[in-house]
Amino acid sequence: MAKQQWKPGNMVYPLPAVMVTCADKSGRYNVMTAAWTGTICSDPPMVYVSVRKNRFSHHMLMETKEYVINLTTEALAQATDFVGVRSGRDMDKFEEMHLTPVMGTLKYAPMIKESPVCIECVVTQVLELGSHDMFIAEVRHVFADEKYMDAAGRFDLAKAKPLAYVHGQYYGIGRHIGRFGFSVQKKKIPSKKKHTGRKK
Repeated sequence: MAKQQWKPGNMVYPLPAVMVTCADKSGRYNVMTAAWTGTICSDPPMVYVSVRKNRFSHHMLMETKEYVINLTTEALAQATDFVGVRSGRDMDKFEEMHLTPVMGTLKYAPMIKESPVCIECVVTQVLELGSHDMFIAEVRHVFADEKYMDAAGRFDLAKAKPLAYVHGQYYGIGRHIGRFGFSVQKKKIPSKKKHTGRKK
């Protein structure tokens, strides 16, 4: 099958569609949508979010060096899109989208109560890359909604129906295919029941 050659572009998909919350030192909150975000280190746990300099959140991130990555769901799709296309300069997006800001352990940045997972981050480095500045941060705490815990006490994010972003479109997560390592996992051989030879 032939492949077309395109000019350089960001074609790594799907991506998480998250809502990033932050605040300035006066206590004004803001929430924005980000897809340029992800994991960059396991130990210590570190993440990043890349933000354009003209975004209203940018000065807040520079000022307080805190943010929260709030995972999104299909139920939060409209709010996720709205806070990405409207500016906090013009409105209180929390109020507009009926999102509830709640404080965790950070001094300035709030979490979103309606989010299934909220990841509190403290910026350790800012990289100027071009169109975006990358805010590299250490994860300080993770808060998970108890309603997504299963009977064994494990968090089941699939129940939340996570939201993904693919080239300008939002999608729900599809069917489950396998867990990490399933390709090399040994198949369990069903045990054979021993026959005693006695008839009941």
